[in-house]
Amino acid sequence: MLSQSTNHILLIKPAEFYCNEQTIETNHYQILDKKKTKKEMLQEALLEFKAFENNLKRNKIKVTTLMGQVGCPDNIFPNWAVSHNDQTIDLFSMLGKNRRLEKSKKHISFLNQTYSTKNDYSDSENESIFLEGTSSLVLDRINHLAYMGISGRSDPDLAQQWCNSRGYKLIKFSTKSHTGNAIYHTDVMMYIGTELAVICSECIDNNTRELVLESLQSTHHIMEISSEQLISFCGNCIEVCDENNESHLIMSSTAYQSYSKQQKEVLLKHYKSIIHSKLESIEKYGGGSARCMIMELF
Repeated sequence: MLSQSTNHILLIKPAEFYCNEQTIETNHYQILDKKKTKKEMLQEALLEFKAFENNLKRNKIKVTTLMGQVGCPDNIFPNWAVSHNDQTIDLFSMLGKNRRLEKSKKHISFLNQTYSTKNDYSDSENESIFLEGTSSLVLDRINHLAYMGISGRSDPDLAQQWCNSRGYKLIKFSTKSHTGNAIYHTDVMMYIGTELAVICSECIDNNTRELVLESLQSTHHIMEISSEQLISFCGNCIEVCDENNESHLIMSSTAYQSYSKQQKEVLLKHYKSIIHSKLESIEKYGGGSARCMIMELF
């Protein structure tokens, strides 16, 4: 039986963490702070990472943690692979050259102990064609729908190729961030749970907004977030099940504090709890939040 969410997640503890200059041009949520050293940024990220990991375990979420590697400042965001219920994985094409190094033989070998690799799109990097896994594609796993905001890191043709391989229908659309550019990753503006979909539809262009909303309305209850809430990572959340198969919503404390009381009440109608952790340094320097830090293991 297909399920939308998993009860086992993978985290990668960073060996190095700083504001990645190879991705900052397209990630408009990263902030370059020249007053901080790389060592200081890493120490702040490690404290937040450990608290995040412990918080998940305390809430009975099964967590496997791998050690990252030097030379990979975004190793903490393992969005380069997607696992599936049939015990296979797909490997994806990453824009940043130092992000490509995250697909290490060690980490892939670990995954291949459980999952066989079905698709590997890494060769597309040589043609500057990118599709960055679970950050580019927000998946409705039950209904086999893949939502994607088109950007320099989310190529529609490669996404269609993946959808054809996996039997998904691609729902693609154009977006505009607070800077006027395309939103770099779909998973910062929307997420899909078993019953509820949360989206910032005001950042989708008029020509495709109705298509996206009609598709979501046919399968889910919808809750809207604003562009201001998007900047606070309210769209970068994920549904995960605990050891008793009860579903929880994981987010950062930045996102939690930005949700209104009424919105939290809606969320708690669909989830046993909202699990949130302080991730301010990871968000500031990495430009990603709680969902970006999680690889689902189905």
